[in-house]
Amino acid sequence: MAILAGRHRLDTDSGRILLTTARDGLAAQAGHDLTIEPTGWSGDLEVGADLAPVSLEVRVDLGSLVVREGSGGLKPLTERDKQEIATTARKVLSAQRHPAATFSATGFRPDAGGGGVIDGTLTVAGRARPLRLDVRQPAPGTYVATGSVTQSEYGIKPYSAFLGSLKVRDAVGVRIEVSLPEAAPGSAAPAGGRA
Repeated sequence: MAILAGRHRLDTDSGRILLTTARDGLAAQAGHDLTIEPTGWSGDLEVGADLAPVSLEVRVDLGSLVVREGSGGLKPLTERDKQEIATTARKVLSAQRHPAATFSATGFRPDAGGGGVIDGTLTVAGRARPLRLDVRQPAPGTYVATGSVTQSEYGIKPYSAFLGSLKVRDAVGVRIEVSLPEAAPGSAAPAGGRA
């Protein structure tokens, strides 16, 4: 199935963005692998009359980061731990100077399974770099896009503690889950499916 033609507003009502970090270093067992969710984000997806995507713009409020889960570690994360980690993440990302991260699609490559690849530009901490998102459609109207962001490419020094013996890996996983209205059966669709 293809997404309904027109402009679609994306936000926390239609989906979620999850960031995943992994620990590294000699004291990695003391830290946690984290799942962090920005609770303030929005975007616009435009789909043409031929049901092909035309544009995608997303803005993420970096001041809205919330730690949802921490796995591993010597002890479970408390609510206070989660709040402190979110505060530290905002500092690492220079959220006070650069309060938003933005993604602007530069190309769409659909596949026959309803997913495909979205190429674009991600801007974080004042630096813009290419980002590729792999998209799949696990159910009608549901799309999941995944990618990886290397912090150092944006001038971000990954968090470390205990003289570097505990640190966050440079690569951060990105997962976007959205629900979008489907076009009616028999509507025009480009050959090869949709992304």
